[in-house]
Amino acid sequence: MTHKPTVLGVVTARAGSKGIPGKNTKRLAGKPLIAYTIEAALASGAFDRLILSTDDQDAARIARELGVEVPFTRPAALCSDAAPHLPVMQHAVAWMRDEQRYEPDWVMILMPTSPLRRPVHIVESISLAIESGADSVVSVDEMPAHFHPMRAVTIDGDGWARLLIENRPIRQRPVRRQDLPKAWVFNGAIYLFKAALLEAEEPSLYGDRVAAYPMALPYGLNIDDDRDWAEAERILSTLA
Repeated sequence: MTHKPTVLGVVTARAGSKGIPGKNTKRLAGKPLIAYTIEAALASGAFDRLILSTDDQDAARIARELGVEVPFTRPAALCSDAAPHLPVMQHAVAWMRDEQRYEPDWVMILMPTSPLRRPVHIVESISLAIESGADSVVSVDEMPAHFHPMRAVTIDGDGWARLLIENRPIRQRPVRRQDLPKAWVFNGAIYLFKAALLEAEEPSLYGDRVAAYPMALPYGLNIDDDRDWAEAERILSTLA
């Protein structure tokens, strides 16, 4: 009988937010921002365990009420603006192993700033990881042609512009949108990785084989500022 991979979902929600104060527990279209991610995760049925990593007591209370485990308080050293996700995940997975003897095959980071993520996105990304033989899966949005990297420029110390890619002269800039290869950008909705990567010789959240999971607009919307917040409210009113 084939072993069904175990998946740990980790909702990450530190208290500090400079862009939108109290963002994770602020009400978006009638309910706390964090609730959208929790509800999608629970509805997916994809996780053996779903936990919250936070130092925010309001977020912890909301998560518990919605049925999420809050097994620990995230250490203060991992709650600054500068704290990357790698040590946060190392802490969460090590805690679950040492305190609860739980060691998942896979871990998914679930950031509350992606409130439009749907259960199907979670399920499909896990299937992609298993079927492709990937070390990790990241969700991506197609980049609009206007922002395509082949059209981006860099400006030197004298103020002269050259193409960012390969430092080529501006006259080689592709003009027709049809001539551009598709480009993609991380949207932050899905970060799925093998738990073993956290203890590899070079620990990471990605490994060598990273599968891209394209998401249709607007589901990958990431809330970073007030404009994103307003856009999310507008979209949620149309999706209801």
